[in-house]
Amino acid sequence: MSREKRLKIKKVGVEHLEQYNQLLRYVFQVTDNDLHRIGWKERDMILAKSPVLEQADVLGWFDGEKLVSQVAVYPFQVRIFNAIYDMGGLTGVGTFPEYSNQGLMHKLLRQALANMREKKQSISYLYPYSIPYYRRKGWEIISDKITFEVKDYQLPKNKQVFGEVERIDIDNNDLKAVYERFAYQSHGAMLRNELAWNEYWRWDTDNLTAAIYYNENRQPDGYVLYWISDEVFHIKDMIFINEEARSGLWNFISAHFSMISKVVGNIYTDEPLAFLLEDGDIKETISPYYMARIVDLEQFIAQYPFKPNTEKRVWTFTLDDPLLPWNQGSFTICIHPNGNGEVARVGERSKSQIDIQTMTTMLLSYKSPSYLHKIGRLSCSLETVKMLEDAISQQTLYFSDYF
Repeated sequence: MSREKRLKIKKVGVEHLEQYNQLLRYVFQVTDNDLHRIGWKERDMILAKSPVLEQADVLGWFDGEKLVSQVAVYPFQVRIFNAIYDMGGLTGVGTFPEYSNQGLMHKLLRQALANMREKKQSISYLYPYSIPYYRRKGWEIISDKITFEVKDYQLPKNKQVFGEVERIDIDNNDLKAVYERFAYQSHGAMLRNELAWNEYWRWDTDNLTAAIYYNENRQPDGYVLYWISDEVFHIKDMIFINEEARSGLWNFISAHFSMISKVVGNIYTDEPLAFLLEDGDIKETISPYYMARIVDLEQFIAQYPFKPNTEKRVWTFTLDDPLLPWNQGSFTICIHPNGNGEVARVGERSKSQIDIQTMTTMLLSYKSPSYLHKIGRLSCSLETVKMLEDAISQQTLYFSDYF
């Protein structure tokens, strides 16, 4: 029997756990040294991935009984402006090289997106190993990561605050509580369930420490996750509810002055650290981080919180989607005065044109309608650009997770 006839798409279950792990390790080149660095053995990694196959939607191509290509979708939630969305977190994408260039992944992604649509997961996030590849499949950049390096002599001077910092175990409930408060006031952030928290810690070393800033009422208002090695203070993540918590956490970091030569870390907003430091001559590097795509435009718009207005606003456009026929064609979005929107399909092709990638990055406010129009990604009248600018909130998306 030919290979083409042997290949079948099936759900990947717990019984395929070792094959799932083998394919992941091959495609992402996870070595024994990588596992040793975080104190794992291969069996630990296999067992750690067991909840994925139990809770996620994992699809694969099988050549007989052999798993040769796979994709996993985590059941997550994100907060887009003030609306909570069910989000399909795409990960574990991989194909053995001898089975590549046969369109297997294209078909897997299309089926995975169809499954997301059925589950009302109208938005999908992923961390791209190749931005061009996922752009061709309908995803687009939605967030950035700023990596910074601060020398010991550039650390901020101590500022008076009313609270205090305490070092705690990373599984402390106060850490989860402050993150939840932060996520509910941040656009685009993950609302972490147990699976999301497990993935968040997945590749961290045993040396990771948490320090929480408690305000004068003993309420946790921020935290920094860090480790110290070779006189470098490494920041995995730092969040804060207010400016006092930010100052308190930097007081704590600066207290390590005699132990370290520099601080290296990441920021997941558009707020460069340099402006906030007295000596702002620091090294900062910005790079794209996560991508997203709208899975079902009608479902997505039904939840989307446009900015209220005194009048109803209407936009008719032709949408292009490289994978999904239900997003392909001409539509009208009607935005009611209260900010609620609804989508209707129309028959005639419109002069106003946009693709699903641009629609996603625009509605998630990574790039504004006026900028997208200027660079030719949004084809419409200037009147429509103004309407969209007035209808779509502009807030930087925050996303610090990795899965």
